[in-house]
Amino acid sequence: MPDPKNRRHAEGGLRIGIDVGGTNTDAVVLDQNGTVLTKAKRPTSSDVTSGLQAALTAVLTAIGDDAHRLDRVMLGTTHATNAILERRGLGRVAAIRLGGPATTSVPPLQSWPPELVKEIIGGATVLPGGNYINGTPISPLDPGRLRAFLGEVAGEVDAVALTAVFSPAFDEQELDAAAIVHAELGADVPISMSHEIGTLGLLEREGATIFNAALYQVVGDVASALHTTLAAFGLDLTTYFAQNDGTLMAVDYAARYPVLTIGSGPANSIRGAGFLSGLSDAVVADVGGTSTDFGVLTAGFPRESSAGIEIGGVRTNFRMPDVLSLALGGGTIVGPAGEVGTRSVGHHITDLALSFGGSTPTMTDAGVLAGRTRPHGGSIPEDLHGALTTAVRRADGMLTDAVDRMTLGKTDLPLVVVGGGAFLVPDGLPGVAEVIRPSDGDVANAVGAAIALVSGTVETIVPAGDGRGGAIDAAIEYARRRAVQAGADPTGVEVVEVTEVPMSYLPEPALRLRVKAAGPLGKL
Repeated sequence: MPDPKNRRHAEGGLRIGIDVGGTNTDAVVLDQNGTVLTKAKRPTSSDVTSGLQAALTAVLTAIGDDAHRLDRVMLGTTHATNAILERRGLGRVAAIRLGGPATTSVPPLQSWPPELVKEIIGGATVLPGGNYINGTPISPLDPGRLRAFLGEVAGEVDAVALTAVFSPAFDEQELDAAAIVHAELGADVPISMSHEIGTLGLLEREGATIFNAALYQVVGDVASALHTTLAAFGLDLTTYFAQNDGTLMAVDYAARYPVLTIGSGPANSIRGAGFLSGLSDAVVADVGGTSTDFGVLTAGFPRESSAGIEIGGVRTNFRMPDVLSLALGGGTIVGPAGEVGTRSVGHHITDLALSFGGSTPTMTDAGVLAGRTRPHGGSIPEDLHGALTTAVRRADGMLTDAVDRMTLGKTDLPLVVVGGGAFLVPDGLPGVAEVIRPSDGDVANAVGAAIALVSGTVETIVPAGDGRGGAIDAAIEYARRRAVQAGADPTGVEVVEVTEVPMSYLPEPALRLRVKAAGPLGKL
């Protein structure tokens, strides 16, 4: 009798994409050709996990006996973001900076919200170490002082965050310190090293590294909930997490770098919009129940932000999509004079909105009145028509301004509109060549998770003269290795970006180098 698992892979090719949003959790099943076979949209629950399970259960039930053809599931989740914003489920971290005596005037966590420091920091210190920009050590690593600090926090912390000055270019001290941490605290204590997490910029990279160390359990809980739901259907599928740049990482890679999941929601929407529309360059608007997220698709990938991202009151510098968010969605509450405010009925829209029989005027009701979406059975009182008409005009102005800010005045790009509230965007909008509404755009975020590639990125400093070519070749090889570690097929990995930026005010010419490699998922 043939092994059911072998049969599943032989007849397989189906994959599940899931995205957990602020209002809804979406799930889709795609075949080998990228066709959406079934989809589900369920309210995101307060604990996030039960909403995820409800959406997943819906699509698994819908495909019935074809569930044996599934071989992969890809998840984009807001768990990490919510944990930071709500100060919930975070681990205790020992924050170690290797940069003394040069950086002692600005100690770790100085600008962090006090309640967040209290929640996750089990100890913080600045120890000798780090490098100048040319690779010369600021001071050598002091193993004795490091061991003394670890003795103070032993048993009090769940993870360790190591950040050394200029470690993205010179990682030796972080690696040496990590070996000492494992020797003192045990091999089971996870360590986040900043050269693997963030880019150049000490304080922002330190913040991202500490967050990564605090999020290990959060992502572990998500993976456990997902596998429990799959097991209830008798499925043992390979799991991938979506990351901030619109690509995937294997679950064990996500377990090491959970902070990379934070921007996966907007990135999934941008990638999904490009896939469903067949476009590689476009402006994307994902209109949900609470907000509208604008992004730009460039050569098939989300355009990344050049500025640091603030999360929970902390500046970070890991790669994130360049997203502009508006407090405008289908559930946005309309004021008595047509004000488009920041409050939303969220996933309660079917209970509260006028057009569903409720008593709260929302932008969905404004869309119904403007003929942009179908009525839902409820009636809209005539005395509110003026306010709702005004709200539509104001919303159109907000959308036009957002397009202008994202395109920088370039008007030849199309606008791809996706999300459950896509009807709010008019068919003609100034600043774009055309407005495109692809089929299944209401679940573009889940589709984006399901079709994503796997990537690896490296950012470092290289000499501008002799040695430049060899340094770039080494960075390219390192980016390829990172992509394979994240789950890419080694035979399909390609370099999709090499960016060199000259650095000023240095004694020797140098370049800031960024390399990104991406490829399809490896074979099971």
